[in-house]
Amino acid sequence: MFLMVFFCFYSCKKEKSFTVDISGIDGSFNLSRFDVDFYRAKQKDLLKLKAKYPYFFPESMLDSISIAKMKDKDEQELFLETQKIYKDFTDQKIKLSSLFKHIRYYNPKFKPPRVVTILSNVDYESRVIHADSLLLISLDVFLGKEHTFYNDYPKYIKQNNTKEHLIVDVAKVFIEEQLQPKVNRSFISKMIYEGKKMYLLDLYLPEVKDVIKFGTTDDKFNWALSNEEQIWSYFIQKELLFSTDTKLNSRFLETAPFSKFYMKQDDLSPGKIGVWVGWQIVRSFMKHNDVSLQELIKINETDLFSKSKYKPRK
Repeated sequence: MFLMVFFCFYSCKKEKSFTVDISGIDGSFNLSRFDVDFYRAKQKDLLKLKAKYPYFFPESMLDSISIAKMKDKDEQELFLETQKIYKDFTDQKIKLSSLFKHIRYYNPKFKPPRVVTILSNVDYESRVIHADSLLLISLDVFLGKEHTFYNDYPKYIKQNNTKEHLIVDVAKVFIEEQLQPKVNRSFISKMIYEGKKMYLLDLYLPEVKDVIKFGTTDDKFNWALSNEEQIWSYFIQKELLFSTDTKLNSRFLETAPFSKFYMKQDDLSPGKIGVWVGWQIVRSFMKHNDVSLQELIKINETDLFSKSKYKPRK
């Protein structure tokens, strides 16, 4: 099958509004700048730091290690570069508050965590960590896709190392905790399971553009929009929907530079195209079914698919 490329400007079209009234919801939270407190500290400040952030100083850690880390030239450079972008954290605080309000709108029992900003030596696999009542955000992973610190990173990784993607990665942490691990191993069920996560991003981050939520370039996102019918036909013709072949995970569901149809134009596609299709199926289901978020989370993926009335755009 030939996947045609239409360079349409879908991204310019207005995306569906998921706006809700959160004006009466409390989104306040405590923010601590460990990165600032630590890298501006002197040796004499160590006791105060340990009292304020005991979880970063286990008893087994020698003070000499912490002091050496404070003075390390490379880490100080990392801190100074991060400060150029995040010295004023006001915009991010506003976004975090809005996110917590939206989560609370759909989940009234939700309690905002204590947010702590840190540096992780550009550990992009640990961008955001939620542990107990703490939310740790590694600011040095969100300095901008062109930053020299990311020169050795693949393009498909560093394209998401921006300020705009910080709030998306935070939201994903809470979404991962909400959804139970999938038990159905079929490809269609995996796509829809991932699609549920994307739909929760719609609800929690209504002001964020789809291309940012999905985490790809404008060109690759427009490719997905332009080729939705061809992608779906490929999955059907190759009898992939109910396949349990685990190789489909790396081809269509996992983060990658592109999806693997094994065709000449593969490099024009975004990675995780199966996630994108699952997202469209869940959106179609929610359009045609009046269900709550909790019901969406619980519904079996196979049942969701049968009730979705999904038809790929031509």
